[in-house]
Amino acid sequence: MAEPRRRATYDDVLAAPENKVAEIIDGELILSPRPAHPHARASSVLGAELMSEFDREPGDRMRAGGWWILDEPELHLGDDVVVPDLAGWRRERAPRGDVPWFDVVPDWLCETLLPSTARIDRGRKLDSYARAGVHHVWLLDPLARTLEVFRRGDDGLYVLAAVHTGDDKPRPEPFDAVDLELSRLWLD
Repeated sequence: MAEPRRRATYDDVLAAPENKVAEIIDGELILSPRPAHPHARASSVLGAELMSEFDREPGDRMRAGGWWILDEPELHLGDDVVVPDLAGWRRERAPRGDVPWFDVVPDWLCETLLPSTARIDRGRKLDSYARAGVHHVWLLDPLARTLEVFRRGDDGLYVLAAVHTGDDKPRPEPFDAVDLELSRLWLD
């Protein structure tokens, strides 16, 4: 008879090697590599694009505003500890306090898919985000040059709202106030 697997704790996250992203999903410690160049670039450029347009005070006539967007925040969603590549909160819901992690559920987040993490991002992490109540999730794949936009339905499950590819200039929800130039995200 197999011993029951020990549930991971936050101490396991803190003890993880510095070159790994440590997360807990469904009680299991998951260690992932830091992103490779195409993935880090795509995520960084996307974050910069969104921040320049949306991470502004509401009422800025030149920008859409009203959001608070962060790179790689540590989120505590119930028992899960996750680190999405990008996360955003509507400004009125933005987390407050001086802590190294956040327990306020984001309104939007983005995972940049690595070949080594895509299965977890599309499966267990997407399930965790749905349970927590994240309204929109984007899956960005810089190798396939795709952006998948998911919206949480009334039943708590995600619906694929759109898939954008290549050099499209979409207006993906919830940031549909401006065109997003996907070609800027990809390495040539």
